[in-house]
Amino acid sequence: MRCLGLTFLAMILAGCATFRTAVVVEKAGNALDGVYAAREFGAVGDGVCDDTAAIQKAIDAAGEKGGTVYLPPGRYQVAGSLHLKPGVTLKGANTAPMSITPLTGTIVLATGGRDDESAAALFEMNNATTVSGLTVFYPEQKVDDIHPYSWTVHMQGFDTTLENVTFINSYNGIRVGPEPNVRHRIRSVAGCVLRRGLLVDNCTDIGRVENVQFHCHWWSDAATGGDGEKIMKYMIAHLEAFVFGRTDWEYATNNFVFPAKYGWRFISTDAGTCNGQFTGNGADACETSIQVDAIQPMGLLFTGGQYVAFMGKDPVEVRIAPTCNGNVRFVNCSFWGPSLHNAVLQGTGSTSFSDCYLSSWMEDAGALVLAEGGRLQVNNCTFAPPHPVDVALGAQVEHAIIQGNNGPFGVRVSDNTGGKAIIVNNEPEKALPVKQK
Repeated sequence: MRCLGLTFLAMILAGCATFRTAVVVEKAGNALDGVYAAREFGAVGDGVCDDTAAIQKAIDAAGEKGGTVYLPPGRYQVAGSLHLKPGVTLKGANTAPMSITPLTGTIVLATGGRDDESAAALFEMNNATTVSGLTVFYPEQKVDDIHPYSWTVHMQGFDTTLENVTFINSYNGIRVGPEPNVRHRIRSVAGCVLRRGLLVDNCTDIGRVENVQFHCHWWSDAATGGDGEKIMKYMIAHLEAFVFGRTDWEYATNNFVFPAKYGWRFISTDAGTCNGQFTGNGADACETSIQVDAIQPMGLLFTGGQYVAFMGKDPVEVRIAPTCNGNVRFVNCSFWGPSLHNAVLQGTGSTSFSDCYLSSWMEDAGALVLAEGGRLQVNNCTFAPPHPVDVALGAQVEHAIIQGNNGPFGVRVSDNTGGKAIIVNNEPEKALPVKQK
């Protein structure tokens, strides 16, 4: 039942550079230990037969000692849920995320979990499990009649890995927790998600999220019943792309979303809140690019990010809620687009912007940085284009330092702190251009 040849070993598992552009599976007389071909357990891959039981049978067999269940190119209908056993990898033929069309390679057609977000995920992952190299498509989901579905991926336990996976139209993408978990590795995942992209919670030892992109583009092709314009509107109204509850020392690098209601959101759960580093990330076409409701005191470090808000009724790149008492640091980040504000700060913690670019194209935009509470530092930043007020400091601000900033029309600061602000060494104000009638 495990007749996969040494060619498969060299080309799929070892990932030898010579063979990365193609996958050849050959049957041979000698079985390859540790590799379980799903078709040898009855999986058909024709897009019609329900392959749930056959794939699960292969997973169970691999779980006895640990190993890889291989799904060769095909369309595998899964009407239920696949429960990976510890030490098992479920691997398709795709070596990277796939384009929106044609649907080739290893494709899982998911039909379970419809209208029940609490149902078991398509892939239930536990200790030392991996899902890799496949595309997930929900054929019964329709752009004009979107239904809730359970999560595509649910990760818990120790050392789970998701990589080189494509989502065509997942309603809920990836959930980590709320069961205790450590060291999730989510990398090279791309696709369209409708309600939630990634939700991380109850991780107590350094999870990693790398090179994840959520975009309406993946469900825009007629071949999958997609419609880019309709899906974009739905995502703007509903999608929370990257959401973090309790997670300690989270590392998120080179991730992106377009579009979303919330690009990045930080919340409090029964397990707690987040601290982490967020490097080289982006969020475009959002109503709120970053929403911080609650975090750990040491807080969040954002470096080299690009954040754009111009959707919905109240587009703002950064919102720090009154419930937040932690620290948020932005270094070398850019904020732009026709937004009402770049940042609205209402928490009791500290927020800083260093070496950042802040701007809005909205003609009637308010202050780019509107501080209504907490502590604020703005250093070495550039403000553009011209605005009546660049930084507005409210009476409830505990302390502020605004220094060393510049812009084509200088830097305008409105200070209502009653002497609690240090405002020095900024480029002097210049006359604003006269608006043409």
